Amino acid sequence: MIGKLRGVIDSYGEDWVIVDVGGVGYQVYCSARSLQSLPPVGAGATLSIETYVREDLIRLYGFASDVEREWFRLLMTVQSVGTRVALAILGVLTPGELATAIALQDKAALARAPGVGKKVAERIVAELRDKAPAYSLADQAVVNLQANLAARSAPKPVTDAVSALVNLGYPQIQASAAVAAASRSAGEGADAESLIRLGLKELGR
Repeated sequence: MIGKLRGVIDSYGEDWVIVDVGGVGYQVYCSARSLQSLPPVGAGATLSIETYVREDLIRLYGFASDVEREWFRLLMTVQSVGTRVALAILGVLTPGELATAIALQDKAALARAPGVGKKVAERIVAELRDKAPAYSLADQAVVNLQANLAARSAPKPVTDAVSALVNLGYPQIQASAAVAAASRSAGEGADAESLIRLGLKELGR
């Protein structure tokens, strides 16, 4: 199996690049983000490679980093996510943004990728959310709060405070982050009114 290619950029296609390694041209399929990060034709480049083998097909998929390749592999474990959808997601979200979206159960962020509908986004979150926090840039308190809200196990004052901020027009993720910060300031046992007031302060209101 090929795990890495280092060579000279020979040519570009819509979703692929040919890398010349010692006179042999390897066609490598990439996400839009990875393609944009590569140098012009004639320049040297290095790509992390995932070799995809089926009975009737062998394809190379290339990534700007090992982390991006790891996320490609993780996405491919999700039912209904194939190579095209996985590359589309990685073309829209960086690995850090993807991990954060999954950790925070932000399905709307995932659905920005072409071919990712509501059901696929829900499946990605459900199947990968235990793996995402290790790569996520998100505050762990917000991750935990989002999980508790989804499981309907968050304390009632917290749930009411998030709901109140959402009703004021704030996105659910932003409302959760504000209430998580408010909870740290107010301490355990704070009532909904206090959390709303402190949450609004966190939001600059």
